Amino acid sequence: MITKLEELITAVKGRPKKRIVVAYAQDAHTIEAVNAAVDMGIVDATLVGDPEEIQRVCMALEINPAKFTLVAGGSDVACVSLAVKMVNDGEADVLMKGLVSTDKYMRGILNKEYGLLPPKGVLSHVTVFELPMYHKLLVVSDVAVIPYPDLSQKTAIVRYLTATAKVLGVECPKIAAIAPSEQLLASVQSSVEAAVLAKMADRGQLGDVVLDGPLALDVALFEEVARTKHLSSPVAGDADCLLMPNLDAANVFFKSANHLCNASLAAMVAGTKAPCVLTSRGDSAESKLYSIALAALSAK
Repeated sequence: MITKLEELITAVKGRPKKRIVVAYAQDAHTIEAVNAAVDMGIVDATLVGDPEEIQRVCMALEINPAKFTLVAGGSDVACVSLAVKMVNDGEADVLMKGLVSTDKYMRGILNKEYGLLPPKGVLSHVTVFELPMYHKLLVVSDVAVIPYPDLSQKTAIVRYLTATAKVLGVECPKIAAIAPSEQLLASVQSSVEAAVLAKMADRGQLGDVVLDGPLALDVALFEEVARTKHLSSPVAGDADCLLMPNLDAANVFFKSANHLCNASLAAMVAGTKAPCVLTSRGDSAESKLYSIALAALSAK
């Protein structure tokens, strides 16, 4: 089982290399990460953007641009369109966001003509955190795509959490459906839906998982808190995955973990025809490398 993000790289080494295409690939952190992945034998890389700017950044980083395939793409939107088409046409296995905003990146993925969302699919986002104060990797969704997921969308997110946890080697993931309290609050939608999902899991409707909810965040992550509250749960204090109630809560958790708790992370879009690396433009080269490794492990 993978317990540290650096082990993603070890796990993907030795497997057949994947082809990654980066949309608007002209920022230093992205080029650093892709360069490291190429040097490690994880991927072959195509960088779509302004070739002169990419070469300038490469030279500043003392990276040989000849190790990449460079494709001129014009504007940031045009670069996303070209990169998405390459994945859709089978010319690449993994898509990655460069120096382009998330909304433009997502619009390209959702393009009705050549996008990467299957018919009637549900697009979501999965992040794997390595937190200094937690005893294993933690898979969290959705911090970036669905603002207020309904029950149907949450069942899809559970599938993505499960699939990602299994990539990490967790055969039967423990999923905590997060709400403000571990008490069922009839007036709080996230609380009610968490209880419904827990019952669905009990009946085998969500696959090979153990899902409990509603659970407050502290109960889900800290066994001592669960004991203090006299809560008996197979998930409490040992969650592999957090199903967040909405984007508000999830995004605050993401940024708090990243900036206040010094967490490392890997992140990608889920529910697409191929893995799509989606990190913040401000994320470190290390996080982007981990994300490339996670996507490569997840790619068919």
